[in-house]
Amino acid sequence: MMKWLFWIFFGFYLLSIFIFLTGIFGWFGEPQDPLSGIFLLPLGLPWVLIGDQIGLTSAALAIASPAINLGILFWLWKR
Repeated sequence: MMKWLFWIFFGFYLLSIFIFLTGIFGWFGEPQDPLSGIFLLPLGLPWVLIGDQIGLTSAALAIASPAINLGILFWLWKR
């Protein structure tokens, strides 16, 4: 079951990064949108909230936080 959860989360993570980059750089004729990273925030909980509490607010935190959760899911899968 953890294998499926890992791959589903990984798919959502890649899709969210693609939407984020499309909105930031205006790829495919899309208007530039500062809220395009909103889909990364729920995937990165609770690390996004912890980073916000200690004063780390950047796009790098929003992109890296789901990677931490992905690493935890990978660890649980291989355990």
